Amino acid sequence: MNWLGLPARAEDKLAQVVTDALGRRRLRHAGVEVSTRARLMGLPIVSRCDDSRIMIGDDVVLCSHSRWTALGVAHPVVLRTLRAGALLAIGRGTGISGGSFCAAVSIRIGERCLLGADVLIADTDFHALDPACRETGWDDIACAPIDIGDDVFIGARAVILKGVRIGDGAVVGAGAVVTRSVPAHAVVAGNPAAIVRSRERGTP
Repeated sequence: MNWLGLPARAEDKLAQVVTDALGRRRLRHAGVEVSTRARLMGLPIVSRCDDSRIMIGDDVVLCSHSRWTALGVAHPVVLRTLRAGALLAIGRGTGISGGSFCAAVSIRIGERCLLGADVLIADTDFHALDPACRETGWDDIACAPIDIGDDVFIGARAVILKGVRIGDGAVVGAGAVVTRSVPAHAVVAGNPAAIVRSRERGTP
C-alpha cells in the first residue's frame, strides 16, 4: 500500500494513465504530431523550432521514468528540433527509453526499432570546430541527416552522429559511438563503432 491506499500495481497503472495524458498534452502544446496510439510513460522534454516538424507514429512508446524500464534512465526522453525546416520522425512501434534526439536537419527513425536507455542521436555538431566561428550561427556548423531503418536495435548509451544511415535489422552495441553508416543486419560496437559481425535476416 501507499499514501493513496492503493496496491502497488494499481498505483503504477494510475501513474501511467496520468503521465500519458499530461505528456500528450505537453507534446501537442509544442506542436508535435503524435498518434493517438502512442504511449507516454513519464513526461518527455520537448522543444520544437517554428516551421519544423516532430512526428510520433502509431504504437510508439516513450519511457521517461526509471520505474518503467529495467535499466532506469538518466533523464526523460528529449525531443528537439533546432531550426526551421528540421524534421524528427519516429516510426510505428518504436520504443525509446530516456533518449536524446536533436535535429537541425533531419532524423528519421524507422518502424519497430528499440532504443536502449539514454541513447543520443544528433544530426549536428552544435558548434563549429574553429573557435572564431562558434558564435556566427548555423552556416559554420556541420549538419547532415540521420536515417535509421526498420527493426534496428540500439543499445544503452550509444551515440549516433551526423550523416549516419543505419540499415534495416542492424544492431548497435551499448556505448558505441557511430560515426559512419551501418549496413543492414550488421552488428557494430566500440568507439568508433566497427562491424563485429553480420547476422542473417531472422537470426538471433
